[in-house]
Amino acid sequence: MSEKAIITCALTGVLTNPEQHPVPVTPEQMAQEAKRAFDAGASIMHVHYRQQEKGKGHLPTWDPVICNEINEAIRAACPGVVINMTTGVVGSEYGYVLDYLRACKPEMAACNAGTLNYLKTRKDGSWAWPPMVFDNPASKVKDFIDVMKECNIIPEFECFDIGIVRSVGLYIENGMTDHADYNFVMGVASGMPADPDLLPLLVKYKKAGMPWQATVIGRQDVWAVHEKVAELGGNLRTGLEDCFYLPDGTKASSNGPMIEALANCAKKAGRDVSSPAETRKTLGLN
Repeated sequence: MSEKAIITCALTGVLTNPEQHPVPVTPEQMAQEAKRAFDAGASIMHVHYRQQEKGKGHLPTWDPVICNEINEAIRAACPGVVINMTTGVVGSEYGYVLDYLRACKPEMAACNAGTLNYLKTRKDGSWAWPPMVFDNPASKVKDFIDVMKECNIIPEFECFDIGIVRSVGLYIENGMTDHADYNFVMGVASGMPADPDLLPLLVKYKKAGMPWQATVIGRQDVWAVHEKVAELGGNLRTGLEDCFYLPDGTKASSNGPMIEALANCAKKAGRDVSSPAETRKTLGLN
């Protein structure tokens, strides 16, 4: 039997409007959605946090009081769950994100590992939003790694293209970090495509012996990638942040069915799903 698959649920995402999609916002909603995912096999919750005022649930918050309240609600609903907090911000002012990590001290946190032109076009070729640079220079990456070391947080390196995958290897060679949990982000229009054929190359170019998973953004095309990840021995992630559609093309009403479908990908590849205790042991957490 090949290694057990660790499943992450990406509960809600950064800007998805709760008035248009069934994404959770309040501590109670976040805990309820986390529990559905947890019961279906997710042992890690990747969490974004939203403003709690009425009509502002589509906007992010970095307020540690709100974030800790949501984390505590998730932990109470899901005994032993691992919290993985978001850190992605544009621009050179990000000290408040470092402060939020220090205040919340999750077990894991995203560490966006390189810069990307973040682009998307509409059907008529016009920009879906003004062209944006998601800036993650090495100096910014190092600041995040240093705070994560200080707080005993495992960084999960988000890699949007193959050059960023290779950059993570350079961070190890340079001594910025001695461990890399790779997350191959696939399906962003100006990044790596959601293409199962690309996965063996990404695995080839990451540092040997380091764990990896894929975040796959899109519609039905994502599930072929998840199946390939499971076959190649990667860890698995999905949720309403990444995708709204189940393998049969129907729209998911909750994170629970998304994680059930992901657990099925693991089983099809002959792999069991890692329990929270097993995930903590694998990651070296208490």
